Amino acid sequence: MKTINDILKVYFIAGTTDARHMPLPDCLERAIEGGITCFQYREKGPGALTGDEKTKMGRTLRDICQKRGIPFVVNDDVALAVALEADGIHVGQEDMNASDVKSRIPDGCFLGVSVHSFKEAEAAKDAGADYFGIGPVYPTGSKADAKDAIGPAGIRIYRDAGIKMPVVAIGGITPENTPGIMKAGADGVSMISAIAGQEDPKAAARAFQHATTVRT
Repeated sequence: MKTINDILKVYFIAGTTDARHMPLPDCLERAIEGGITCFQYREKGPGALTGDEKTKMGRTLRDICQKRGIPFVVNDDVALAVALEADGIHVGQEDMNASDVKSRIPDGCFLGVSVHSFKEAEAAKDAGADYFGIGPVYPTGSKADAKDAIGPAGIRIYRDAGIKMPVVAIGGITPENTPGIMKAGADGVSMISAIAGQEDPKAAARAFQHATTVRT
């Protein structure tokens, strides 16, 4: 049985506007072939789907993930996560209170929370979070509201402070800088454009899968 740590290893995040070279379902299929370990549906920003169209796309992506044994996570939308019987939901600090989310999702649906400080980490843990998203590790153009980059040392600070919660790093992550991030204490890396924006999502995902196993 997969643990949360296993699930976080190569954590692909995308919405329809992130897939540059093909429809998102096709991009997801290829990324799964390349070795992603989790997929988060994050439908945000200009041109993003809403309402029934968003739900329909989410159902299509969920079905692909279920067929291939890949955990399916919904970003910020509890109602959608529940409706689609998602495996997990991820929320940011500005989106929803983590304890409220935990009370609304069914048993077995895991909760990820983005944190940017020890205080936020402790609050998320107390609320029942199953993992933390920490970053941006490096500057990123995928999120307009991204905070200052913390570098791999920013991950190490949490580990040195004794925080043992599973951690996935995000923000400007490439196959080349992944080994250093893993060495700093991350359980996995997450990415948007580094897979969704590539002409060959399968090759991009495979490069990340390899990079997470490199010993530095």
